[in-house]
Order: sequence, then structure tokens, then C-alpha cells
Amino acid sequence: MFNPDLKKLLKDCNSRYSLVVGTAKRAREIRDEAIENEEHIDVKTVSTAIDEILDGKYVIEEPDVLKSK
Repeated sequence: MFNPDLKKLLKDCNSRYSLVVGTAKRAREIRDEAIENEEHIDVKTVSTAIDEILDGKYVIEEPDVLKSK
């Protein structure tokens, strides 16, 4: 089972909500790119998105209101 470290994921985010929304958005982008390129995906898109966030390949941008808190 894939169980990433939440503290590492939240180091650049101020809220879990932003993390969830950003991860879901990236997962949809990965799925759409695979469909467009007619590729088969072996790994779940959410797992791939989380890996990209942990590796710093994808950065979740938050509104300024959340950044200041």
C-alpha cells in the first residue's frame, strides 16, 4: 500500500485542502495526457502525482490569503 509521509507533502503547503486539490488536479492532467497520447497507465495517477509533489517536479500554488497564515 502506498503511504506517503504527510509531513513531507505539507512542507510547501499550508493546508491539507490545498494538497488534496493540487494532487487531484495533477492526477487529472496525467490522465488526460495519457489519453491524448494513447498511452496505457500502469500506476495510479494519484500515486504518480504524489510522487511528483514529493520530488519537487510539481509545485502546488496557493492563494496569497493562505500563504500569509
